[in-house]
Amino acid sequence: MTTAPEAPPPVALAEPERNVGKAWIGGITTAMLGLYMAFFTPIQVLLPLQLAEIDEDGKVAAFGLVTGVGALVAVVANPLAGALSDRTAGRFGRRHPWTVGGIAVGAAGLYLLGLQTTVVGVLLCWCLAQAALNAGYASLNAGIPDHVPVRQRAVVSGWIGFPQALGLVVGAVIVTMLVTDIPTGYLVIGLAALVMALPFVLSTPDPPLPRAARPPFDWRALLATFWVSPRAHPDFAWAWFTRFLVMLGNATGTLYLLYFLEDAVHYEERFPGHSADEGVLILTLLYTGGVIATAVAGGVLSDRIGRRKPLVVASSAIITAAALILTFWHTWPAAIAAAAIMGAGFGVYLSVDQALITQVLPAATDRAKDLGIINIASTAPQVLGPALAAPIVAGLGGYSALYAVSAAVTLLGGILVWPIKSVR
Repeated sequence: MTTAPEAPPPVALAEPERNVGKAWIGGITTAMLGLYMAFFTPIQVLLPLQLAEIDEDGKVAAFGLVTGVGALVAVVANPLAGALSDRTAGRFGRRHPWTVGGIAVGAAGLYLLGLQTTVVGVLLCWCLAQAALNAGYASLNAGIPDHVPVRQRAVVSGWIGFPQALGLVVGAVIVTMLVTDIPTGYLVIGLAALVMALPFVLSTPDPPLPRAARPPFDWRALLATFWVSPRAHPDFAWAWFTRFLVMLGNATGTLYLLYFLEDAVHYEERFPGHSADEGVLILTLLYTGGVIATAVAGGVLSDRIGRRKPLVVASSAIITAAALILTFWHTWPAAIAAAAIMGAGFGVYLSVDQALITQVLPAATDRAKDLGIINIASTAPQVLGPALAAPIVAGLGGYSALYAVSAAVTLLGGILVWPIKSVR
């Protein structure tokens, strides 16, 4: 008695085999750049200025409240939107509707944010923007495992990784040099994100999910999928934990950079007439240059040799070296060297670790949701970093101890990729 051959999975769930072309890579890179501009420009420029206008005396506490709650919203919204995207069936595909819809609502949220004159209004509108933009990001990010074969994933991850650093610089230039007021800044950044995503959405395929392949929708069952058992999926658990540690080390070391320049480097005393803000901008540009220089190159190398783990360890060690420089030398030349070295290491890490993560996702049916869970490992350190760094700086060893902790956590995160068995 013979059995009928097993039916192939739907195109939307099949493991991709054909390499994606330059147009596809350019489209998703441009879309990611727009999204990162929408994420980071408000945090780095617009929100601090707006909250200072609303409440000069309480601006620090208000900024911490707004960004902290916004980060928590992102932690929930990203995997939830990803799970809904995984279950979307319709002729327009399961990713593109969420990409366009999420970014469009996010742009509207940013526009409304620019009109607010109270801290509560800013908080609510920023949370709306965060939730919607994360929905767009979750569906866009799932394009890598949906369409890119394993042999090409590191180089594509490099292309979508460096906009994370470049978006901050481009957005800052737009809202400080090309736009003169805060409401217009929010509007321009939101519209730019939408316009930059549309070419990718309109020009690339998004195979629909057959309704027969869609899991039955039940909120309780859906929420239950947010727990990915480390026992059943140990490689996914290790990938999550290592990403969390490296990002925690990065957040711990960078969130207090302005105060480090003021209090440890004494930047304003060393360069009279110049503010520490200018020093942060210089270091940010150096860091961005390092990321851009190595993200794609590291991805190319990883794909060619077919190895992920050695490059993740090596890039984490390079980031660790940058943190150790700031542990022992509190000088401006040391800060410059550390920024360039950290950028170079982080560029390789972004591309190769992202490719590694796409290879340990538990199921094709939950790609966007599982990437959203991984995103928690990137977002949560932005909340936990200040809580960890503040007592260290205040009374547990100062900046030397802070960067020593950053170095140790980062190196541990890199080393712990070795237990991952399904990826070389």
